[in-house]
Amino acid sequence: MMARTQIILEPEMQRRARQRASDLGVSLAEYFRRLVARDLGSPPVPGNVASVFDLGRSDKADVGRNKSAMMAEAVDSAAKNGPPQ
Repeated sequence: MMARTQIILEPEMQRRARQRASDLGVSLAEYFRRLVARDLGSPPVPGNVASVFDLGRSDKADVGRNKSAMMAEAVDSAAKNGPPQ
């Protein structure tokens, strides 16, 4: 069970924190929880798996059927071009 905490921030800091949380795809509360956990040395909180859905177009790719070929293509591409920047 979580405990509720209130904090007071300067308006600019709150705006920037909300923007950073939005950039990370998390709520402001989750952003603060992660910062506190990191500062206290707690284990990182796992991300929400749902955040990876609907990130791009599959172009009707059948990952279940073509996973091996797709992985091979990605490995070949990385070998030729290096890791993504």
